[in-house]
Amino acid sequence: MRLSLRQWVASVLVLTQLVHGALCWGKDGHYTVCKIAEGYFEEETVASVKKLLPESSQGGGDLASFCSWPDEIKHLSQWQWTSSLHYVNTPEYRCNYQYCRDCHDSHMKKDWCVTGAIFNYTRQLISASVNSESLVHYNLTEALMFLSHYMGDVHQPLHTGFRGDQGGNTIIVHWYNLKTNLHNVWDDLIIESALKQYYNSSLPVMIQALQAKLMNGWSNDVPSWKSCQFNQTACPNQYASESIDLACKYAYRNATPGTTIGDEYFLSRLPIVEKRLAQGGIRLAAIINRIFSAKTKLAGA
Repeated sequence: MRLSLRQWVASVLVLTQLVHGALCWGKDGHYTVCKIAEGYFEEETVASVKKLLPESSQGGGDLASFCSWPDEIKHLSQWQWTSSLHYVNTPEYRCNYQYCRDCHDSHMKKDWCVTGAIFNYTRQLISASVNSESLVHYNLTEALMFLSHYMGDVHQPLHTGFRGDQGGNTIIVHWYNLKTNLHNVWDDLIIESALKQYYNSSLPVMIQALQAKLMNGWSNDVPSWKSCQFNQTACPNQYASESIDLACKYAYRNATPGTTIGDEYFLSRLPIVEKRLAQGGIRLAAIINRIFSAKTKLAGA
């Protein structure tokens, strides 16, 4: 169920002209999560993902190139229903997440949040992998790209922020000399500053550094990052619980409205951002491997 080349190119051209800024990991963050995930795909997973990618990618594109697509469409009228699927908010000053309490949209429609979306698109891909009749019910290209994107979102701490400040969007701060909001600091500005200061303004260099950490300093943590309790294929409730905890301990702390935040905040929060990008990539790969790879299915049996 791939999109035709004509449909895909037309939609991307329109979207890139209309969309300015996204309320989630920026393009660099989403690309990083998906690029890390690709490095952990099993052989069968690589083949399955390639079949589902839009036709325009078959000449050398990869999943990472399309991981910002859900941001590019959410402001278009026919896709506005997806807007609430990028985040889940907790009540004011509640530093814990509960699916039944928190996963709903602004109209209290249950299951409409980032964790609900991850469960939904995981189920769609699973059903299609075991039952070919499901192919006619779901657009699996969309399911793959939504899942990949939302796995990035749920690892951004302020995507499980407080409802009252919309995950930091209404908290106006100064990032050095730039007036912005706290959510944007975590979406884009910490990553942008890191790229300039430590990675020669090169996203591939940053990704290589994170991949090196995964092979060395974080190598002992990777197995636990991959795992889900109760043999679940995906466990987004765990990821959201981690994010609100980090939001309370790091994102909101010392960042009240009107604050100027700079080196101290940046240097202490960058390790959190980098680890969440790495965790998002490892876990995305684990989920997609559990869906498509017989080797991974047998290992978990």
